[in-house]
Amino acid sequence: MAIDDTPRVDEAALRGEVRKKYRDVALKPTADYHFHTGRPLARRLGYDDAVVTALPDVAVESFAGVGNPFASRALEPGERVVDIGSGGGLDCFIAAGQVGVDGQVVGIDMTEEMLAKARAAAGTLGLDNVEFRHGLIEEMPVEDGWADVVIANGVINLCADKAKVFKEIMRVLRPGGHLQFADIANGRPVPEAALQNIDLWTA
Repeated sequence: MAIDDTPRVDEAALRGEVRKKYRDVALKPTADYHFHTGRPLARRLGYDDAVVTALPDVAVESFAGVGNPFASRALEPGERVVDIGSGGGLDCFIAAGQVGVDGQVVGIDMTEEMLAKARAAAGTLGLDNVEFRHGLIEEMPVEDGWADVVIANGVINLCADKAKVFKEIMRVLRPGGHLQFADIANGRPVPEAALQNIDLWTA
């Protein structure tokens, strides 16, 4: 049976609303949102408290993930990692510590404010093995087969064309590479009107 994965929502409009939401999280990390953020969220999701505590506020305060992509498997020294929807960079900084100086981490995000914050934090931490690139996860600025691991934390559910996202993930992963992601999934049919409602996607 064929699956109809045609996007039901205006992709450009949805992307604009997502960008606006996470621009706010970057610039106003202590504001009230419909989701948790920062250190309390990282603790709730089971991140290593000692690792998170050692990081400066700028590296943690805009964290807005939904799970812990390192819970199932720690990264190995020397691995090359792509973090899609890297936001303020928390998962990239944790990844950098796990892969070590011989590894490399590339964070990709479409929100300039998040990228600026992540780059500033990387500079503060003195991390030479982390790079942040502007881009969409449907069209990643990463060469074919470059990554040993792709990680994601709550971003795939915000994309209208998930088939395109997974195809792009497979493109940048080397054969036998790992996809480690945490996300929100819905197991029940969603009414057509809801699929077209951008406010429901972002809230």
